[in-house]
Amino acid sequence: MSVTSALYTGVSGLLANSEGINVIGSNLANVNTVGFKGSRVGFSDLLSVTVGNTVGSNNQIGRGVQIQKIDNTFSQGSFETTENASDLAIQGESFFVLGAVDSPAGIPITGMAASYTRAGSFRINPDPTIISDKYLTNPDGLRVLDEDGNPIVFQTNDPPVNTDFVRISSIDPQGRITFLRFDNTAAYYDRTTPGGTQVQAEAKKIGTLNIPGKNYLEKSGGSIYKPTSATTGVPLAAAPRMYSATYSSTVDPVTGAVTGGTATTERIFSSSLEQSNVDMAAQFVKMILTQRAYSANSKTITTADQMTQELLNLKQ
Repeated sequence: MSVTSALYTGVSGLLANSEGINVIGSNLANVNTVGFKGSRVGFSDLLSVTVGNTVGSNNQIGRGVQIQKIDNTFSQGSFETTENASDLAIQGESFFVLGAVDSPAGIPITGMAASYTRAGSFRINPDPTIISDKYLTNPDGLRVLDEDGNPIVFQTNDPPVNTDFVRISSIDPQGRITFLRFDNTAAYYDRTTPGGTQVQAEAKKIGTLNIPGKNYLEKSGGSIYKPTSATTGVPLAAAPRMYSATYSSTVDPVTGAVTGGTATTERIFSSSLEQSNVDMAAQFVKMILTQRAYSANSKTITTADQMTQELLNLKQ
């Protein structure tokens, strides 16, 4: 071991803590982002080296620090009340499930094609190819799926000119949608019945999915999560009615096996949005600690440099 090893040890601390401050900065930047889940950094020491050869001793010197993991914290965020019935928040651990912008109606979304979100800011958007179809989507146009994995589409005849096509009037805690058609008649969303149905018991629900292996999800922007690989993709059509706010199915993140039908206390709140779960006070404390750690490692480097300079001065 030489004094130059202390230089590399200090550098490892600078690199690790600079990444840590990046994570803290991202958390604080998204403190007002709907459905955002904060991240946290886990550190671990680098491989130690043993000095000396004394039998039975444990003379080890550490070689610095490294980032072990950066994972997401999925704790519940607070709710904000809104004036839109299609703004939704989940009380519990499940996610809303989204298909692609052009996901066709009547075809269940499977595997890696699905995305997951806690940001329930949904709106009704038209299908550019079929005028009579309107889909429930997120702000980026990704289509919200029902409990069977099908995109939620409202089908009806073309409305008169300058008349609203369809307007959601309420969404109950189980995710059942009541909407008003252009003629002001109420209907319940039912994928199999164009224009909806008056029979509430047969109505489809907005799909939610409880994913126990949340560490297998990665952020893809826009408060959206995707499976990290094809082996962790959720086979949405693997079981009938696997999406439900009343009966929350779970999926093994590795095998994709579905364990479904267990009762849950999770609820969907209409006219509500889940806010970021970032605690500003906690982040500022972490920022102070990270800054001090960075400064301490900087001091290690400058001290090691001064010691090296002393060695160089010996020959003068």
